[in-house]
Amino acid sequence: MRITIAAVGRAKPGVLRDLYEHYTGRLRWPVSLKEVEPKVRLSGGELAAKEAELLLACVPSGARVIALDERGRDLDSPGLAALLGGWRDDGIGDIAVLIGGADGHDASVRQRADLLLAFGRATWPHMMVRGMLAEQLYRAQQILAGHPYHRE
Repeated sequence: MRITIAAVGRAKPGVLRDLYEHYTGRLRWPVSLKEVEPKVRLSGGELAAKEAELLLACVPSGARVIALDERGRDLDSPGLAALLGGWRDDGIGDIAVLIGGADGHDASVRQRADLLLAFGRATWPHMMVRGMLAEQLYRAQQILAGHPYHRE
């Protein structure tokens, strides 16, 4: 299973990028990060629509799409692992995880998503979300492998 993470904004060197790289470096699933930024000055709905266009262009053909969204489902780690394991077992080869901009996702992203996923109801900095996502993907991998990294 291959994972594409498409995110609005570019990560700068520092602890948050290091955290992301730490966990993606431990994954057996290949992960590619695609960072997108609109090249034009827009605001409001126009900006969200442009970000959606850029994010959706990163989704591999046939991929299942997870959009990180504050209105999404709040899965626990075993629940996320079960979902990913089910997709893997169903022969899904690609998963794309979309991280929107400061104003969230355009409706077109939410409509395309197979899962809207929330990391709780709190608002998180977008660069921190990348590290949190990478850790949850690693945790899911370990749960599916029966590894004791995740202890209930």
